[in-house]
Amino acid sequence: MSDNNNISNKILAVRGMNDILPPDSTNWEYLERVIIDWLHSYGYMNLRVPIVEQTRLFERGIGSVTDIVEKEMYSFVDGLNGECLTIRPEITAGIVRSFIEHNFAYKRPRRVYSIGPVFRHERPQAGRYRQFNQIDVETIGFNDPDIDAELIIMASDLWKKLGISNIRLELNSIGLLEDRTLYKQELVSFFEKNIDSLDNVSRNRMYSNPLRILDSKNLEMQSLLSKAPNLFDFLSTSSLNHFEKVCSFLDKSGVKYNINNRLVRGLDYYNLTVFEWISSELGSQGTVCGGGRYDGLIESLGGKKIPAAGFAIGFERILEIWKKSNIDNNCNNSECDIYIMHDSLKNQLISLKTSEQLRNLGFSVILHSGRDNFKRQFKMADSCGALVAIIFGENEIINNSVSVKFLNKYQNGICKEQEIVPIEKLASFLKKRLKDD
Repeated sequence: MSDNNNISNKILAVRGMNDILPPDSTNWEYLERVIIDWLHSYGYMNLRVPIVEQTRLFERGIGSVTDIVEKEMYSFVDGLNGECLTIRPEITAGIVRSFIEHNFAYKRPRRVYSIGPVFRHERPQAGRYRQFNQIDVETIGFNDPDIDAELIIMASDLWKKLGISNIRLELNSIGLLEDRTLYKQELVSFFEKNIDSLDNVSRNRMYSNPLRILDSKNLEMQSLLSKAPNLFDFLSTSSLNHFEKVCSFLDKSGVKYNINNRLVRGLDYYNLTVFEWISSELGSQGTVCGGGRYDGLIESLGGKKIPAAGFAIGFERILEIWKKSNIDNNCNNSECDIYIMHDSLKNQLISLKTSEQLRNLGFSVILHSGRDNFKRQFKMADSCGALVAIIFGENEIINNSVSVKFLNKYQNGICKEQEIVPIEKLASFLKKRLKDD
C-alpha cells in the first residue's frame, strides 16, 4: 500500500478536540492540583454531573435565543428511546438540575465546584475549541451580596497563587427582571431609530435578546452603542443597593475593578451582579473567567425559588496565561524520580522488592524492562528525566549492595560520582538525599 493511502486511512481527532500529551499533561495536572486545593480552602466541595443531559435543560436554562442554543450545541435523538439529548455546552444547568433532583440545597446553602469538559460547535480558533474544559464554581442558597464579592475575591486569590498579574476585572449590575423589562423597551426603541447602523446579527437580536447587542464586538457599532441608554438609569433602589454592597466588599478587600455598564454576559439566566476577568494575553478571546448571580434559574427549571451565584473559568485559557506568566517556573516533567537498572533476569527479580519499597516511600520508580546493556539503560533513564539511576549489577549483588548515580543534568552537578550503598540502607539514603535536596 502506498504512503498516500496510509495517510488517507488514518483516523484523526475531530477538529477542535485536542489530545493532551506528556509533558504538556504535567502542566494540566499541576494546575488541577492547585485549583482543587484553592477551592477546598474556601469550603467548596466537588459535585460531578453527567456530560449528556436532556436538550430541554439547556433550552430552558441557558435561553432559547442565545448563540449556544441556537448554533453551538451538539444535540441528537437517542435512537433507542427517542429522547432529545445534548452533550453539555456548560456545567451550571446540570448542577442546578442535580440540586433540584436530589433536594440538595433545601436544608442549607451549599458551595460546590465541578471540573470537566464541555462542548460547543464553534469554528476552532485561538482560545476556542469544540471540546474545552471548565472550572465551574457555584453557590446555592446565598442571597446576600457578600457571596457575590466572595466569588470575585476568591478568583483574585487564584490569580495571585498562579502568579498571574496581567488580568483585569469588569463588573456590572443588570438588575432584576422588572428593571430589565423597562430597560429593554427603551433599548429596543433606540435600536429601531438606528436600525441602519446595526449589523445583521444585532438586527436579529433586537427583539429576542436586545441586551446582547450591547456586548457586540463589531468595531463599526461601538460609536452607536456608546450612545445607547444606560441600564444603570433603570435599576431599582434594591438593585443599586445590592451592587453598592458588592463594590464595598471588593474595595475593603483591595480588589480593583472597572464598572462596565455594557457587560451583560451571554446567558439569559443572570441577574444583578455580573463580572468577567479579562486578560490581554489572549487577544480577542480575552475572557478567562465569567459569572454572576442567577437567582431565578432554579425556579425556572422546576425547583423552589432559591438564590444562586457562580462563575466558570476556561481551563485552557488560564493554563495559557499561567504558562506565559511563569516562563521560568517549569513543572517537573520527569516520568520518574528513580530509574532501576539490571544486567540479568536474576538481578531484575531481585530489584522488584526494592522498587516497591521505594514506591511506598513516595518515590516514582521505573524498573527497566528487557535485556538492554547499561549504556542503553542510561539513555532511557536520561530520557525519562530520572533524578537517580540505581544499578543492580552482578558485582553489586555479590556485595549485597547497589550503585547509585545522581544524574548530573537534574542535580546541578551534585554527587557526580557513583556511590555504592548497601541495599538495606538504600531507602534511608535516598530519602535523605532526594527529599532534603
